[in-house]
Amino acid sequence: MTAYQTLNPTTGKVEKTFAMNSDAEMARFLDTADETYRSDWRHRSLADRCAIVSKAAALLRRDRDKHARLITTEMGKPFSEARAEIDVTAGILEFYANGAGKFLAPQKINIDSGSATVISQSIGVIYCVEPWNFPYYQLARVAAPNLVAGNVVIAKHAPNVPQCGEAFAALFSEAGAPEGIYTNVFLSNDQSADLIAQDKIRGVALTGSERAGKAVAAQAGAALKKDTMELGGSDPFIVLEDADLDLAVHWAAWGRMANNGQVCTAAKRMIVHESLADTFISRLKEKVESFRPGDPMDPESTHGPMSSEKQLSTTLSQIDQAVKGGARLITGGERIRRDGFFMKAAILTNVTKDNPVYYQEIFGPVAVVHRVGSEQEAIDLANDSPYGLGGAVFTKDEARGYRVAEKIETGMMFVNTATAAAPELPFGGVKNSGYGRELSSLGIEEFLNKKLIRIA
Repeated sequence: MTAYQTLNPTTGKVEKTFAMNSDAEMARFLDTADETYRSDWRHRSLADRCAIVSKAAALLRRDRDKHARLITTEMGKPFSEARAEIDVTAGILEFYANGAGKFLAPQKINIDSGSATVISQSIGVIYCVEPWNFPYYQLARVAAPNLVAGNVVIAKHAPNVPQCGEAFAALFSEAGAPEGIYTNVFLSNDQSADLIAQDKIRGVALTGSERAGKAVAAQAGAALKKDTMELGGSDPFIVLEDADLDLAVHWAAWGRMANNGQVCTAAKRMIVHESLADTFISRLKEKVESFRPGDPMDPESTHGPMSSEKQLSTTLSQIDQAVKGGARLITGGERIRRDGFFMKAAILTNVTKDNPVYYQEIFGPVAVVHRVGSEQEAIDLANDSPYGLGGAVFTKDEARGYRVAEKIETGMMFVNTATAAAPELPFGGVKNSGYGRELSSLGIEEFLNKKLIRIA
């Protein structure tokens, strides 16, 4: 049985526990959501739906610190980063509330006679399963586009961020939304599978691990439900020989170590030209060793704890596997002896293809640095991965950066900055990193009926 509880990773102590929803409660939530969709929400004007989502964004901004504190308490993110997450989340809600009219506008098709128009219509109840690493932002990526489009949402959040899940749902009630347009649920994985099979669920969105994606995608496919998957990543961070090294080191430290490396799009594989590699590693080591891990509510702390004991032990185990497989540990990679789930950020080199972790995603503060002798070698190494989420390339020649970016097998590439998300930029990957897109105008199209109306 899944346990939904606030286990503060800074102290290692359980602060609050939540009861699981029963099967009867799950059925009632689904019935309410479906009835609200059919009798109310899909029939409301676009302006009315957008006004409620916009009000939710305003409420989130009004109570920014309260929500940020929940993030810090439940998964250990430094308070400053948690505040930034709240700002981005409010921005996503506002982006879709302000842009829905344009995104959902009918599209005329030029034909020889008569007329043809494609209209966008909602499809019903969308079920989403979301992770803990960005507990507000991840929810908004599904909620905002679907609610303005006329769909309703049921969300199963990660078991270690239940208060964040409840607080996000409460925003819409306070904003004046009818019961059922957004429902937070506490379900087991078996209940989740049963819910996906219900006819009233019309779409499924998951952000999570490759393992979770395989399970949920199989369940959705068996029930003929449209689904989107944003799964793991092992993003390449390419530093060519003509790169601005100051810029590259800055973004390497941020891109890999922000949120303690617990980011799908973190710069997990640093691919550095051999002419810069020694200096790059030395300077990155200085930055990493200057980190000040501690209480994430303390503004002097640069990094808080890992999100859980499990996440900490998994990361340390992968470092141990890498070293046993021949890798060199440059710095860090140790648990910090204090309450909570703290570790020293690490740098690994000499991770060869026969190393057990070469193809793994390390979801923690561990930079793996590879040396290459040419641009083509960098491209080949970048593409030698089962994942294809994001990536970055650093070079003073922007045309060269664009050309290299085109050749990397990912859903997103950034030149002279680390992979990052913004409401107007499409987010998603290829290969084992999943399929479908969130954010931007593309994010609102995933769960729509794009209906053709042809008049002869």
